Amino acid sequence: MGVFKFIKDAGEKAVQQAADKAREDEINKAFKRFGFGTPFKVKVEDDVVHIKGEAPDQETKEKVILTAGNVAGIGEVHEEIDTGSKEDEATFHTVEKGDTLSKIAKAVYGDAMKYPVIFEANKPMLTDPDLIYPGQVLRCPKLDD
Repeated sequence: MGVFKFIKDAGEKAVQQAADKAREDEINKAFKRFGFGTPFKVKVEDDVVHIKGEAPDQETKEKVILTAGNVAGIGEVHEEIDTGSKEDEATFHTVEKGDTLSKIAKAVYGDAMKYPVIFEANKPMLTDPDLIYPGQVLRCPKLDD
């Protein structure tokens, strides 16, 4: 068995372009499925998503970013999404092995029983509070005082 090195960018461009187009389609289908529609222009280049458009509010903007970023093969999201208003931004948490929503709520809010806040903030992407996976990125909105 041997090791063979290749120049990364010397391969067939059509294969990469097809993969990028497939991820664009997957992201746009997820936007429709989650009720965001497709008012966003999505372009994928390798593992980077570029999103442009307008969202009705900060929450929707963040959910659009997370929807795109949580697609397999995506490592970065560049966004130009205008909300037309200034609202508090949520923090994002990357799920690690062993995490639960309760554990994340304890770390973020100091109270494990605040896990429903995180669950609700990530609907419709989350459908069950027990179904999160390592590497997934979740919204953790600021709590009302």
